[in-house]
Amino acid sequence: MQKVISKPRHEIRRAQDNGPTVERAAKSAFKSSPGKPAKEQTVVDAMLAAGDISQDAANAADRWFCVWQFAFNGYKEFSENHVPNTEIRHDDLSWLMTRADAVGDLYDVRKALGVCSETRLRAMLVDKMSFRKIGECMFPRVSTDLARKKIAAQCALLLEQLSEYYRNVDRERRREKEACTPVPFQVG
Repeated sequence: MQKVISKPRHEIRRAQDNGPTVERAAKSAFKSSPGKPAKEQTVVDAMLAAGDISQDAANAADRWFCVWQFAFNGYKEFSENHVPNTEIRHDDLSWLMTRADAVGDLYDVRKALGVCSETRLRAMLVDKMSFRKIGECMFPRVSTDLARKKIAAQCALLLEQLSEYYRNVDRERRREKEACTPVPFQVG
């Protein structure tokens, strides 16, 4: 019987923390919350810290961004107390229909607030541009400082409008759940 020689098995170390490096985190471009991975700080966070927008407006921006991520990239972060939906089948078709519903939500926001608002939301939240860069794109013939101030004011107003829009949508959904649906035919 011949002895089998085995090669030593090398263990691959796995990273415990997939967050930013120490050097990058020191630049304070990241925000961290307990139980969630570190995220890059956006202009919405800066506006909230400065008191230019309310917490509801920041939540509305986060909600819009989550819907956009799910609609176009196909992934969604759920909270720790998330209860899964048992009404759908969790197959490929249901997944695509749910994503199409998210695209419909984005269309409703665009229809309510306008195409220009969607352009500004995408620049702020998806492209993660600063007010200076957005101002240079939107107002190329105006000075950089004035363009930055104009965009900051427009974005603050837009986020408050988005917050109000989501508040109205939630109110309508609650009203529909509480309302009695009439029977379309006579019983008896």
